Amino acid sequence: MKKKYIFAFLAVVSATTASAQTMPYQNPALPVEQRVDDLMQRLTLEEKTQLMMNSSPAIPRLGIPQFDWWSEALHGVGRNGLATVFPSCIGMACSFDDDLIEQIYVAVSDEARAKNTQRRREGKPIGKYQALSFWTPNINIFRDPRWGRGQETYGEDPFMNARMGLRVVRGLQGTANPYYKLHACAKHFAVHSGPEKLRHSFNIEDLPARDLWETYLPAFKTLVQEGNVQQVMCAYQRFEGDPCCGSNRLLQQILRDEWGFKGLVVSDCGAIGDFWQPKRHGVSTDAANASAKAVLSGTDVECGRNYKDLPEAVRRGDISEEQINVSVRRLLKGRFELGNLDADSLVEWTNIPASVVSSKEHRNLARQMGREQMVLLKNNGILPLQTTKLMVMGPNAADSTMLWGIYFGTPAHTVTPLEGIEARLGKVPFMQACDFTSMTVEQKAIGKSTETADGSTTLQMETTSKKTYTIADILEASRDTETIIFVGGISPNLEKEQAKVNVPGFDGGDRTTIELPQVQRDILRALHEAGKKIVFVNCSGSAVALTPEMETCDAILQAWYAGEQGGHALADVLFGDYNPSGKLAVTFYKDDSQLPPFEEYKMENRTYRFFRGEPLFPFGYGLSYTTFELKGEKIKKQKDGSFEVSVKVKNTGKREGTEIVQVYLRRPGDTDGPSKTLRGYARISLLPGEQQTCTVTLPRDRFEWWDGQTNTMHVLPGQYEVLVGTSSADKDLKVLPVKL
Repeated sequence: MKKKYIFAFLAVVSATTASAQTMPYQNPALPVEQRVDDLMQRLTLEEKTQLMMNSSPAIPRLGIPQFDWWSEALHGVGRNGLATVFPSCIGMACSFDDDLIEQIYVAVSDEARAKNTQRRREGKPIGKYQALSFWTPNINIFRDPRWGRGQETYGEDPFMNARMGLRVVRGLQGTANPYYKLHACAKHFAVHSGPEKLRHSFNIEDLPARDLWETYLPAFKTLVQEGNVQQVMCAYQRFEGDPCCGSNRLLQQILRDEWGFKGLVVSDCGAIGDFWQPKRHGVSTDAANASAKAVLSGTDVECGRNYKDLPEAVRRGDISEEQINVSVRRLLKGRFELGNLDADSLVEWTNIPASVVSSKEHRNLARQMGREQMVLLKNNGILPLQTTKLMVMGPNAADSTMLWGIYFGTPAHTVTPLEGIEARLGKVPFMQACDFTSMTVEQKAIGKSTETADGSTTLQMETTSKKTYTIADILEASRDTETIIFVGGISPNLEKEQAKVNVPGFDGGDRTTIELPQVQRDILRALHEAGKKIVFVNCSGSAVALTPEMETCDAILQAWYAGEQGGHALADVLFGDYNPSGKLAVTFYKDDSQLPPFEEYKMENRTYRFFRGEPLFPFGYGLSYTTFELKGEKIKKQKDGSFEVSVKVKNTGKREGTEIVQVYLRRPGDTDGPSKTLRGYARISLLPGEQQTCTVTLPRDRFEWWDGQTNTMHVLPGQYEVLVGTSSADKDLKVLPVKL
């Protein structure tokens, strides 16, 4: 009898499997919309809501595998074990090298796909950080250097965020032929750039319409309409009274109706809970009501657990199942287009081998970007270094994790600044000398890297010693040294997303001052007064006020958080194997007094576009070991309505080098508008004495400008000035009048 029951059961299973294999939603030959329609009618309301949360469980009866919408790839695959760690995004922006950025994100997406494929083929579950949906790029405007997450962006200029964001999306998503490689996500929509500690309750109101459309929205519009980005993430804060994830104006009127976005809107993590939880936005009564409001506004997938209460919201009439279906259709379409429900043999991206992860080729890309993103701010002739009688100091000199920035993976090996210098010179004297804000140093050793249940990694740190230095100790240790390479600045442990730190100058992941910490400033001055030559390497994810250091230091190199090959890249620049070419993607102000209140989102007196003062270093600024001459600037209208801007660039120095030609636009007489705004750029590499003509094309839509009569951005006829040069400073620009 038992055998009979077993045979009968197996027959039923076999018949069910055969039937499932012929279901329309499982047929990859059918159009995606038809597959979605078929699967929709088979899902229960509870199953639909499970699919709408970032951690979506498997639905075995329908053959739907486990999936998670939350993965990170800010500057390399993040929180998912071994991966190549590239420089921070703000650093990469300073390269002004769109082509290299795209190459890097092709490498990132290769690693992401390979890791996902390998994990599935090993039969392991696909949880958080391990799937095919990556919440990158961050294209918010880095409007204030105190914002700790500004390092995730591509700087303070809307055009640069848009152009570089496009390349990130292209590198991550590939071409849907017929499957996307990954899904990218433009975040955080919209008008988000700190302060971190207020984001769960803050309301941005009375923002001028011009600031919204001219500064905060252009990059998102570009990624939606030109980049075909498949996801947009709504931000935490309220905008004009509504949480961004519950804003009909942002998510429906602008994003979908005006821009035609067809993809998914995902919430930032915990953002829906902010609707109703105490001391936050207070716009909903409970999780069910908040979930209904978010879905009705257009938030399709929640990072969190509030959407589990959507069935309750349906039962009490806050939302209908038909309205929920709108979001479910979008997310199912996304999963079909990733090949998530189809066999690997049909998806070309699953052929990427696991050997690409942390490969030599990818490490070389990290080193190349590490070089290109460094910005030489001052040089009295000491660089490139000729002497070997030097000493390395500073809190960042031997710190590997500093180089990883935030949202990082685990590199096979990290080359610290000290290690990079010693790889060239052999053993050199080293003294940490201080912590970031204190003379007391805790020397830590990195223990084992352990993987948690969700696949992320943690580093176990052990304090091996603790010592308090004095200025006298430092001067004595450096007595026989001529040149000090001081690798200082700040740390991603101090500036990042909602950091819990209790350190002067930092608050909740943001900064309360942009000044270099006083302890480092005091050491640099003491070394200078002792007659030492000082090369100051500033590591940070944001602008630092370095006015006193212009007096005490012989050279200043802005190194950002330079990635796993940062030490080699630094040595390449310091010793002249690579001629620095980076240009600032943010304004470096003289001091705190030049900054408006942090909480104020109006653009007045912010960034190079509206700042009325004299900065320490302007946007677009950066020195080289050679010199360049620009002459013969011309502008010519083309038959298609575009303009061709050309300039002759000559290397007038003795070293091969790369100049970055920058093209800005100004509308004379527009006193409320930007003083100038970037509209194009190009890298040009020249041998000593070589001259070439550099050409930058300005399509007609680059003349889009604010129209105060209609409160819209469009190509506005009239008189313009095209400015061509090597930084945003007026003295570095040649003006070419143009009438449109």
